[in-house]
Amino acid sequence: MRWSSRFSIRFLPTLMLVIAVATALLFSALPEEKRLSVYSNVAHYSLGVTQTNNADYIGLLELLEPLGSVTARIAGDHWKFRYNDVECDFMPGKTRTRVRGSDMDLPAAFLLENSRGLISVSSIGMLLPRILGGAVTFNESARRLFIGNVAVHFTAQIAKAPSPKLVMNFTSPVNPMISTEPGKLRMIFSHDAVVAPGSPTLTFDSSAIPSASFVENNGSAEITVTSSGPVMASFSNDGRTISIAPPSTTSPQAQAQNQLTAPAQSVPPPISAPVLIASTNSPVPSQHAFALIDAAHGGDERGAALSDQLAEKDVTLSISRLLRSELISRGIVTNLIRDGDVGISLDQRAATANASGAAIYICLHATTQGDHLALYTALMQSAGVSRGIFLDWGTAQTRYTQMSLIAESGVASELRLKQLPVRSFAAPLRPLNNITTAAVAVEVTPLGGAVSQLAAADFQRSIAGAIAAGVTDVRDKLQGGPK
Repeated sequence: MRWSSRFSIRFLPTLMLVIAVATALLFSALPEEKRLSVYSNVAHYSLGVTQTNNADYIGLLELLEPLGSVTARIAGDHWKFRYNDVECDFMPGKTRTRVRGSDMDLPAAFLLENSRGLISVSSIGMLLPRILGGAVTFNESARRLFIGNVAVHFTAQIAKAPSPKLVMNFTSPVNPMISTEPGKLRMIFSHDAVVAPGSPTLTFDSSAIPSASFVENNGSAEITVTSSGPVMASFSNDGRTISIAPPSTTSPQAQAQNQLTAPAQSVPPPISAPVLIASTNSPVPSQHAFALIDAAHGGDERGAALSDQLAEKDVTLSISRLLRSELISRGIVTNLIRDGDVGISLDQRAATANASGAAIYICLHATTQGDHLALYTALMQSAGVSRGIFLDWGTAQTRYTQMSLIAESGVASELRLKQLPVRSFAAPLRPLNNITTAAVAVEVTPLGGAVSQLAAADFQRSIAGAIAAGVTDVRDKLQGGPK
């Protein structure tokens, strides 16, 4: 064997690692993707925002499709749109439009791109009330749209006995993503219609937790609690109450003594998250794999609070491990992006997947909302500029969309064979749109409303088995990559 061949094989893993790390560093500085969130009694969802002509635009059909029956067609110079029984008439490049038989002027021109009708974000506040015929509240600066009486309000107060803690009561159950850093605890509400209190800054008579602040930005709300030391959040009242307090200062010896002297439990303890061991290895897989599984969230990013003691990051990791075992048992080499409770950014996940050479990327999420499993493939926005081998990061998935649909179809078929209700969606989700191979996201939800089902081994195994069977069914079609 020639020296050059030996060199290439010997240093290939190192080269792949360098490429993955460099790619992650390169794109970590990219601006955050603009999002718009919609809250209604029918559905809560988030959409990607496109910037055109120095203005933010969004697809009208995608905006209203989850809320009712929508159709669109091109008739000469007009784009005809129908929502339920409401007729709308738009003309590309024009601000004048007709809704319910009456003309109105929009703040910015209507655009038509590849048969996709786009309205400016600034038009939403005046256009949607005319189309929907009801109350609409739109926070344009934060891009948060509230349809009907869906706002979630909250109160916050300090409970001083037996030790200081901040008790926050919400008018509806909430599932924020929680992260911590020295002196701060952040709760990001991406799927909950939480609105601002009377003042964006709340102060408390407590040296341990002196204040909290509320901000809205990029389709989500965030509450930041300031503390003098480490604090932890716990959930109660079916997700309507969040208590924030310093961790227990009881010594390990005292805790052990309490366990020894505690009376026997007559009621089974609440189900807890699986015990996880954090991996100290690099997130870059060391072995070339056909399938790469990505358990969403991890580390300080706990994901949704599925119950008082069960975090999304734990459920996704548990299912991903079972899925790896199921695929390996079928002869499919499989790796995990994270095999422990570690935090990995979206750009790092995408860079790892793209450097792995895997034929399919599977991202796992979990939620308590809905009565069916959800499968997602990427919905591409307007294509950016690619230069040679350097693809536009936001639309890197474009060439692989058909392969992703093949994978999604295979997984959906097997889930239905196991009598698991499932629906398929296309959405501009990260990191799906950054992946350069077949890419599918699976969102698992308890069937029948029992949250404890998400942590049940039999339920997790049935999900993992169906996904693995679906991937196996389409393995040959995925093997060759896009044509």
